[in-house]
Amino acid sequence: MSAPAPARPARPALTTPPHLRTAAQHSDEQRRLAGQPWLGLAGLGVVAVVFVLVAFGAGGAEASLRLLGPIATCALPVVGVIAFWWEDWPGSSLRPGWSALTDTAVAVVAGVVFTVVAQVVVGSLDGLLVPDSTFPATMPVAGAAFVAMLQLTLVSEGGSLRRLPRIAAGVAALAVSWVAAVLCYQLVAAGLVPAPELGAWLIVVGAWQAVLFVALRGWPFAQIRRTWVRVAAGNAAVLVPATLMTLALRAAGWSPAVISAATGCIIAAALLVAMLFDHWPPSRAGTVLVVGVLSAALYGLLAAIAGGLVFGVAEPVDWIAHAALNGVALGVVLHVAVWRRWPLRRSPVA
Repeated sequence: MSAPAPARPARPALTTPPHLRTAAQHSDEQRRLAGQPWLGLAGLGVVAVVFVLVAFGAGGAEASLRLLGPIATCALPVVGVIAFWWEDWPGSSLRPGWSALTDTAVAVVAGVVFTVVAQVVVGSLDGLLVPDSTFPATMPVAGAAFVAMLQLTLVSEGGSLRRLPRIAAGVAALAVSWVAAVLCYQLVAAGLVPAPELGAWLIVVGAWQAVLFVALRGWPFAQIRRTWVRVAAGNAAVLVPATLMTLALRAAGWSPAVISAATGCIIAAALLVAMLFDHWPPSRAGTVLVVGVLSAALYGLLAAIAGGLVFGVAEPVDWIAHAALNGVALGVVLHVAVWRRWPLRRSPVA
């Protein structure tokens, strides 16, 4: 009789404090850090390839934004499931190269399917995957699904779903995330919140998630022992500041598109530091500083690129947000958490 599957840890590995980590987790972290910063620098090349394909691969910047942007955004919740719930399944049973291709194929197919689902939700099913009916109409509901996935997975530590078997838990998390996204979009459908405003707020929420629960590993809330207190504090620490920040930026004259682009760069910078470079060097103050500087540098670089491009329907800041989130950030998650740093080497998820 086969041995039972190991129990799922009570918390995500990413936000488990040092004194609660297993010996294997400590060993994995030391092994990852031993290869930095060179492994991260090498990984930048892989991320750059993903960036170019997503940002320009559909026949130019604007065409890629309008066609690939919705598909990539709708694929993000499934990428989160593969990385954080399924632990690289279905690719985990295959050789590294085939594993990466299989998981990516699953994400691409899921992105197409959920883009159609998003079209149904927003009432823009005039044509399957036609840019005029997917961009920007489907972006808020797709973004809401991914933000809900991260809020459930990292901030709320999976809730009771972590008690389910691995595959069932991931499917349930995906379903919960999309139900939350549909409910969130009802604010737009009811005319209570304009779609661009909702989209900007969601990306600001994503920035707080990335900084607090990826770059800072849930600090300081991860130190709280009582689960319900820890989860409640973490949710409040993300949602309340994100809402206040969005209101403050709007009051300062920032448009929703500029807010989305700027905070999208924060998300990308946080993932570059925390995932690609494994929190190297391991210092909270240093992490926050590097994320801040890298966010500004990334925005400046993407703005400079966008300034040399020609746009018709979309705006340059729309492409900046797409390039940061679906180019850089998605590239990091794919390379590190899904492909396990293939083609460089296999490694455990942080």
